[in-house]
Amino acid sequence: MGTILRALTLLTLSCLAEAKQKDFYSFKVVNSRGRLVSLEKYRGSVSLVVNVASECGYTDEHYKDLQQLQKDFGPFHFNVLAFPCNQFGQQEPGSDKEIDSFVRRVYGVSFPIFSKIAVVGIGANNAYKYLVEASRKEPTWNFWKYLIDTDGKVVDAWGPGISVKEIRPRIADMVRKLIIKRKEEL
Repeated sequence: MGTILRALTLLTLSCLAEAKQKDFYSFKVVNSRGRLVSLEKYRGSVSLVVNVASECGYTDEHYKDLQQLQKDFGPFHFNVLAFPCNQFGQQEPGSDKEIDSFVRRVYGVSFPIFSKIAVVGIGANNAYKYLVEASRKEPTWNFWKYLIDTDGKVVDAWGPGISVKEIRPRIADMVRKLIIKRKEEL
């Protein structure tokens, strides 16, 4: 019994340590095609992390506006990073393959779509645990948006009632500063 308890304690501590990593880009996640992806590949860019759903009242407006952001600013300076989630209203019932196919066909999505995850509660993905801890804002519905700087730190977070168009100027300013910085470094 003592050995089992020690093993469970170590496993719990390991999971807590992983959730407390230093920044968002230090995590690894699974993409919609089942491949493990290091978020390190996005370090140096601005990212907008969003928990998405295909059957939500916010779906149409958000996907269109998120794709426009990606088209205008990405992929070298900015990326939308979409994480499907079925926790709110069961509005993302499809498989990863179905979700990926739907958003690419209907909205022409070119930004990364990751595997469906939990974003709140005991089973929440560690990357989302970090976002919640760093921002002190936990998703309460679909289409929560977390703005991440080039170093993987959370800049701000907004619920679905704040449109992508409302936060676009903030993203544009961050991307503009990044481009100027890179030009100065040449």
